[in-house]
Amino acid sequence: MTTLDFLVRKDQLATTELRSTPELPLNDGEIRVRIDKFALTSNNITYAAFGEAMNYWSFFPVSAPGDGNWGRIPVWGFATVVQSLHPGVAVGEKLYGYYPMSSSVVLQPTRLSPTGFSDGAAHRASLHPVYNQYLRCSADPFYTLHSEDTQALLRPLFITSWLIDDFLADNDFFGALATGAQPAVMLLSSASSKTAYGTAFQLAQRQGIEVVGLTSTANVAFCESLGCYHRVLTYDQLDQLDADAPCVYIDFAGNADLRRAIHTRFKNLKYSSSIGGTHVEQLGGAKDLPGPRATLFFAPAQIKKRSTDWGAEGLGQRLLQAWQAFVAKVNDPAAVWLVAEQHQGPVAVAAAYRHVLGGRGDPRRGHMLSLN
Repeated sequence: MTTLDFLVRKDQLATTELRSTPELPLNDGEIRVRIDKFALTSNNITYAAFGEAMNYWSFFPVSAPGDGNWGRIPVWGFATVVQSLHPGVAVGEKLYGYYPMSSSVVLQPTRLSPTGFSDGAAHRASLHPVYNQYLRCSADPFYTLHSEDTQALLRPLFITSWLIDDFLADNDFFGALATGAQPAVMLLSSASSKTAYGTAFQLAQRQGIEVVGLTSTANVAFCESLGCYHRVLTYDQLDQLDADAPCVYIDFAGNADLRRAIHTRFKNLKYSSSIGGTHVEQLGGAKDLPGPRATLFFAPAQIKKRSTDWGAEGLGQRLLQAWQAFVAKVNDPAAVWLVAEQHQGPVAVAAAYRHVLGGRGDPRRGHMLSLN
């Protein structure tokens, strides 16, 4: 038997390779899972773009000698246990979690519970535990059979969205609300991206805030149709906003020129949060910017804080309640936000990757992939 891996050049994300390698026998305590399907979104491109800085390449390293320039992009999806040498994990179990873009992968379960386990592989020990957890679908309150695609496409992104909103509220929006009657403006770039509109969905429920989405001309109508942005502007329409408005910039695009334009125009910019890099070709540094320093948001840090504040169960209950409200909106039959497209096989996966990397297509479409 062999495993098929979709590899990406770390320094040239458009360069890919499909590689087949023999499956090695399992060691005691290991399991092999077949990766049934996974989501591919701009968030995964962000993983690749920030792979070295944020250690995303380290989760599923390419082990062949001389392959340091190649990596496997992490993705979120579902897998089935097909072999097990661990007494606590049964063949046939369905698992949700963090996988490589591959047909299968070997995991080393540790810290088992009725709801799941962590991967105890030595190379993942120093990586953030949030990404090392695998959930048994049979015991996961987020899971339903009919919502697998929605969960794979949106769950990790929405959790990040929820944490961004919570982080800003936890820090009193960095003083943007304390300037009188004028509402605080939340500027969200790449407004058509899933993490952005999840954040907008949360922010729009708060008082004293105007949520402004920034997007390309082609995506204005889509963003307006979501109903979670108070205003949607194109990137060249910043002059329609009051330059003195108290505001926070939530940057999903990573576009260096746009970031500088916002920092230069808005004299009352209270905080600048860097989230992702959907504009891969225009990524750039944040040195010598006017106003506040652009600060990278790291979702696991806010998870850790809120786990301390509320306990794991309290945090989980809040997330589940917010998730259920979001999914109800996304799947509202009157105005469905997201339709999943299925891509099966190596050729289809490669084509879908090029599509997402290029930022092309209908933002209402989500991509579910399988190499099997």
